[in-house]
Amino acid sequence: MACSSGTYSRSSVKSQEDSQMMDQRKRKRMISNRESARRSRMKKQKLLDELTAQVSQLEAENSHILANLDVVTRLRLEVEAQNSVLMAQVAELNHRLRSLNQILSNMSPTNSSTWDDDDDHDFFNPWSEMTFLPSSQNHSNH
Repeated sequence: MACSSGTYSRSSVKSQEDSQMMDQRKRKRMISNRESARRSRMKKQKLLDELTAQVSQLEAENSHILANLDVVTRLRLEVEAQNSVLMAQVAELNHRLRSLNQILSNMSPTNSSTWDDDDDHDFFNPWSEMTFLPSSQNHSNH
């Protein structure tokens, strides 16, 4: 029986050693898992911080772009208003030019005593110097 009790005690010691080794492995694995989870949380927090900073930066850029858009929109509206005024002036000047050309075309070209016959005046060119003096007055000024 001594033999069997010695064998039993050896196997019992071996069983305890195995149990202690398994407990030690479990503790190592638990510590490793905790460390891995801590690293994962830190990585996740770092990513969250980076994304939060990026959101702030993009919001600032968006605000700047919207401010610029407001300025450009206001300038565009001013230019459109100026363009409308200029277009109205062009229409008025075209109307006046047509009226003057109509008046000139209705005048008799043979009536040389009324108008100066100098060739240096082009009545149909709106940019030429226009003087409407009777011939007698115009000749007396020369």
